[in-house]
Amino acid sequence: METKTKTAASVLVIDDEQKLASLIARILELEGFQIFQAYTAKEGLKILMLEDIHVVISDVKLPDINGIELVKQIKEKKPFVEVISLTAYGTIADGVQAIKHGGFDYITKGDDNEKIIPLVYKAAEKAQFQLRVFNLEARIAGKYSFEHILGRSKAIEEAVIVAKKVAPTDTTVLLLGETGTGKEVFAESIHYESSRRLQSFVAVNCSSFPAELLESELFGYKAGSFTGAVKDKKGLFEEADNGTIFLDEIGEMSPELQAKLLRVLESRTFIKIGDTQTTKVNIRILAATNRDLQKEAEAGHFRLDLFYRLSVFTIKLPSLNERKNDIELIARHYLKEFADKVNTRIEGMTDEFIHVLTQHHWKGNVRELKNVIERVVILAEKSMIGVDLLPVEFRETHVESDALDLGSIEKQHIYKVLNYTRGNKTEAARLLCIGLTTLYRKLDEYKLN
Repeated sequence: METKTKTAASVLVIDDEQKLASLIARILELEGFQIFQAYTAKEGLKILMLEDIHVVISDVKLPDINGIELVKQIKEKKPFVEVISLTAYGTIADGVQAIKHGGFDYITKGDDNEKIIPLVYKAAEKAQFQLRVFNLEARIAGKYSFEHILGRSKAIEEAVIVAKKVAPTDTTVLLLGETGTGKEVFAESIHYESSRRLQSFVAVNCSSFPAELLESELFGYKAGSFTGAVKDKKGLFEEADNGTIFLDEIGEMSPELQAKLLRVLESRTFIKIGDTQTTKVNIRILAATNRDLQKEAEAGHFRLDLFYRLSVFTIKLPSLNERKNDIELIARHYLKEFADKVNTRIEGMTDEFIHVLTQHHWKGNVRELKNVIERVVILAEKSMIGVDLLPVEFRETHVESDALDLGSIEKQHIYKVLNYTRGNKTEAARLLCIGLTTLYRKLDEYKLN
């Protein structure tokens, strides 16, 4: 006896003719489909929301909702679900209308019975593919959503609120902020919360290329336009067509390239190196700089007309030093991320470690903090992260900032001796020339236990 191949797809059959619904259900069950049945549209919609349905087979004439309206509601609630309409001889026109409103296909009752199985297989295959795409999009959107921007300080929350408002538009955005403040993270979030999220997001650091190389990278070139140009090359603007291009460190762009970029902003067209024809693109442009671009433009170091086109909508990102209250939150996030990455069990950070982080002047902002946390996780041999794992400049700064406090000096000295003896308190007391009882009292007083 031949064994039917099982399928993970599920089918919802909706028909007020219970005998017909049961017959279709039985046929499809023998093919390995998981079957759900309903005899009204309302009941069917309830099952649709409770179960993982891939295909709906529904009569176009139901007692409570017209089949065409049902197709609309199904596609609105679960767009990846495919709908096959069941029609009688007098309702074929309704089946055609159902397809126009998103239905997969229709079959005529009693006449197309041999078509139902291959048709359901095709619909299920399409629905499962669309569901995978849907879930992938959801994961991508979640990864790059604004909710993943770390911080609860007023400064960062205000920047997120403004970015959320501009994200759904096609407006050019200029992101301002020091190096390491998360300008590219904001650009990604703006892109993935826009209508272009399914298209390319192309990021390019303008300071990473010499002027002549940056031009070919951005705009591409025709074969033979210069030595080594053996074939046509697409530029990054073409790669980002229908999507978003992010131009980081825009202030480093040469005046010649600024003129070409201005043309792209004004007409969405450009000319490749060695070409005589214009290339048209449909792109959104996001830019960023750590410079005061307005001052640069007013001083003649940046095109003023380009600055005005880029700064249609400006978002200023705060430095980490302007939001000290976020440092512990960010540090804990990256501590978990890197500990999971290297499969290390870390319970947390000492109060002293957190204090040193909050007192440090972060020239590299969040990027620097992230790098520091990665370093301490790699070096960690204990479950609690202490200041001994920090780079020496952190510890020196910490000692200097507390130098006016005699207690702090003593605390640092005891800490260093304990670190030297690898936690051996008897040896530490001997080196400190104090009794073991006195050491324990001071450890308790300075919370070094």
